[in-house]
Amino acid sequence: MTQTLGPVMLDLEGTRLHDEERELLVQPAVGGVILFGRNVENADQVRELCRSIREVRSDLLLAIDQEGGRVQRLREGVTRLPSMSRLGREYLAAPEVARRLCQDAGWLLGMEMAACGLDLSFAPVLDVDAGHSTVIGDRSFGGDPEIVTILAAAFIEGLNEAGMAAVGKHFPGHGGVAADSHHELPVDERPLEALRQRDLIPFNALSSRLGGVMPAHVVYSAFDHRPAGFSPAWLGMLRESLGFKGAIFSDDLSMAGARTAGAPAERARQALEAGCDMLLVCNDRAAAVEVVAACEGRASKRVAKLRYGRARPELDALGALSRWRRVHARLEAMAAD
Repeated sequence: MTQTLGPVMLDLEGTRLHDEERELLVQPAVGGVILFGRNVENADQVRELCRSIREVRSDLLLAIDQEGGRVQRLREGVTRLPSMSRLGREYLAAPEVARRLCQDAGWLLGMEMAACGLDLSFAPVLDVDAGHSTVIGDRSFGGDPEIVTILAAAFIEGLNEAGMAAVGKHFPGHGGVAADSHHELPVDERPLEALRQRDLIPFNALSSRLGGVMPAHVVYSAFDHRPAGFSPAWLGMLRESLGFKGAIFSDDLSMAGARTAGAPAERARQALEAGCDMLLVCNDRAAAVEVVAACEGRASKRVAKLRYGRARPELDALGALSRWRRVHARLEAMAAD
C-alpha cells in the first residue's frame, strides 16, 4: 500500500526543535518541514536537526532551498555553489563541458543534502530570465529557453543519480515580470502563445523527469485572473497537456503574491482545489496553525514518493569520492570568481 503524507509543509523557528514545534509536527495534516537560513549553522547541525525531526515523525518530507548562488541556505560544511547563470555563461563558451558540470553539480548537491538528512532541495529553477526580474535574475540558467532546458535536464539527471527527486520552479515561468511575488502580486500580460514559445519550453520538455513542480504566485492575465498556484486552468494544463505526474508544491502561502486569495485557510482551500498536493506555509506560525486545522483529513500519495529512499551517504565519507573532490573544487572556484 502506497503511503500518504499530509498536505502542509511548515518552517521552524531556529536551529533546534522546540517542544511546541514537536506538538505541531505530530498533527496528521503536517507532511513536511522546510529549512531556512535561520535554521542552519553548518552541515553537522542540519543533520542533527533532521535527526531530531525524524524522532518525532520519521515519515516527514524534509526540504531546503539549496539552488546555488544567492539562494543557498546551507553554506558551512558543504560545497559553495555558483549561481545557475554562471553555469549558463559557461555553456556559451564550452557547451558539453557545461552540460557535464551541471550534471555533476546536481549529483553533488543531491549527495550533500542526502548526507545532511534532507529529502530534497527545491531545485532547479526553470524560469527563463528576461533580464528585468529582480527575484529570478541569476537564479536562472539564462535567457535562452533551449539552453535552460539542456542545463536543467543535466542538473536533474545528476540529482537523480544521487537518489534525489528534482522540483522545477516556478511554473509556468516567473522570469518575465519585474515584480517580486514575495512583496506584491506580479501580473504577466503576455498572451499564452508567447509563454508557450518561451517560458513554458523547459517545463514542457522536462515535466516527465521532475518529481515535483512549484507554480508561481504570478497572474498571467491573458489566460486566467488567478495566480498560477491557485488556478485549476494552469495546474490542469500541467497535468493534462504537459503530462506531469509528480507532486505540485504551492509556493509559500504567506507571500504577498498569495494573499489576494483570502485568509490562510481560504488560500489553502483554493490551492488544494486548484490541484496542489502540498502547501508551504512559512514565516507565519498563526497562519500555519490555521492551515493545519483546515487541512485535517487530507493527504497525498504523490508527495510521499519524494522521500529519499536510499541509504544516506556519510558527510565525512564524501571526500573519499574522486568525483566529489573534482566537482567540489571546480564549483567552489566558480562560486568565488
